[in-house]
Amino acid sequence: MSDRPTSADFLTAFATGWPEQDPHLMVLSLTTHKGVQDFAMTKEQALLIAKTIKQTAAQLAAPKPGTPRRG
Repeated sequence: MSDRPTSADFLTAFATGWPEQDPHLMVLSLTTHKGVQDFAMTKEQALLIAKTIKQTAAQLAAPKPGTPRRG
């Protein structure tokens, strides 16, 4: 098992693409202050990541109970 840092790197950008030579794979490029990391994943893995991001964004956008609405 690798030694992990106690804090996460902050993601500043990401890019995705489907390589022409391997259309069954998706490449996800993540940029942090340490540089760019590229990850290859299957379509199923990419869909799971997208679903998780969508669910998290919806939870962050939802008003918390008891919070007055603005507008």
